[in-house]
Amino acid sequence: MNEVLIVGAGPAGLLLAAELRLAGIGTTVIERDRERPGFCRGFNLNARALDLLARRGLADRLIGEGWKVPHAAFSGLPVTLSLPGTHTDHPYSLGIPQTRVEEILEEHVLGLGADLRRGHELRDLEQDGESVVATVATGSGLYRIEAAYLVGCDGGRSTVRKLAGIDFPGTPATRFSLLGDVELADPASVPFGPVTGPGGAVFVIPRPGYVRMITADQAPPPDKDDPVTLDMFQAAVDAALGRHVELRAARWLTRFGDAARQASDYVRGRIVLAGDAAHIHPPAGAIGVNVALDDAFNLGWKLAATLRGGPAHLLGTYHTERHTAGAHVLANTQAQVLLANAGDRLGPLVDLLTRVAGHPAGNRALAETVTGLDTRYAMRPESGHPWLGRLAPNLTLTSDGGATNLAIDLATLLSAGRWLLLDLTGSNAIGPSATGWTGIDVVHATCPGHPDLHGILLRPDGHTAWLSTGGHESLHGSLRESLHEGLHEALEHWFGVTRA
Repeated sequence: MNEVLIVGAGPAGLLLAAELRLAGIGTTVIERDRERPGFCRGFNLNARALDLLARRGLADRLIGEGWKVPHAAFSGLPVTLSLPGTHTDHPYSLGIPQTRVEEILEEHVLGLGADLRRGHELRDLEQDGESVVATVATGSGLYRIEAAYLVGCDGGRSTVRKLAGIDFPGTPATRFSLLGDVELADPASVPFGPVTGPGGAVFVIPRPGYVRMITADQAPPPDKDDPVTLDMFQAAVDAALGRHVELRAARWLTRFGDAARQASDYVRGRIVLAGDAAHIHPPAGAIGVNVALDDAFNLGWKLAATLRGGPAHLLGTYHTERHTAGAHVLANTQAQVLLANAGDRLGPLVDLLTRVAGHPAGNRALAETVTGLDTRYAMRPESGHPWLGRLAPNLTLTSDGGATNLAIDLATLLSAGRWLLLDLTGSNAIGPSATGWTGIDVVHATCPGHPDLHGILLRPDGHTAWLSTGGHESLHGSLRESLHEGLHEALEHWFGVTRA
């Protein structure tokens, strides 16, 4: 029996498979399409996604191929949200095709030994208390495959979600837009960026050899799934601009709406949802692929630990943490749609937020909110430290390498996907507290940039599960005892009371 079957080989499915393979979990990925699509859905990795990918050594290659933009995408305000100065190691958005991101992730996951099967389509599934059995169709017939868990990473129209009977409440689309990757007969006929005409607006994005154009679909057909033709797209562009701009050689034409929906359960029995299968939202802010990667990063280590005997509640924290984060994404993307179509009634709100975004602190707060850089999960024990529950900054440490001191950073230490306990006391005051719990790497080091840190416990996803501060000179007996109690509480929450 397979340990995990993943349905869908998009960014969420591929990154999840890599996370599971890092933990030694037998993983199979099925994808209904025989080949990667010939079109590209998006071109943006945000600062949060880059921070996460850096914790596995995957960011640098992507950064080397993309182009950096020092602001976050946000619709509806005449203000740029600046990323320098925000809480991130990567203060920029990275322009890179999603197709290239998927290629690099696929290469990574295959190198880790995952079984990727293209041209295999899920047709049915059934689960009991022990496993899930999936019926899969290929060009040569049907077969059944059993797994301990099945994860749906199969998009907004998820077959997994529908077969599992998981509700998908939310709001239907009320506005639709047309997107076309097309060539211009005359490249100088329309400028790049937002272009306004008497009938509306067209957003024009330069791409190598073609342009991506987006405009409102003023008269969507009764069946919103009807294909978009080049003639239809040409008419919409001409109507918006009030003049003819000749388009040709369409590479991809599609329609999208502003629907916002979220699965009622991210985990139901032995079936789990991630990425667009768990949530859909308006495309404002170019956040989609980034949230999918965030889901996978949160889920991978928890599912692996559950399979290896972790506490019963652990997988439930995936729903708790990521459902809340997903609700925030739906709210901020819906807000951007409202702002972009504000009109006179919401004009005062646009004015207010524009003034807030014009203040450095307000600008930074909005940038961190829309990119997910402010993501914070509840931890036990709770404390008032601003790092607790958040992705820890990529601290530079000095570890004892024997004859010489070695400089190393947190991202490198987290690349294996394991728990990490840093004892920064210089006296081995914290390391022994983790004795008996398996799967934790204990590193003795100093942190010159933060001499007040006693120690820090990091989850495999880089989020801070526990930390202690106060200066090493204050580590008297009673404080050491309370410090150990706090660390034990955190370890028991995430690993269980029984120590191996």
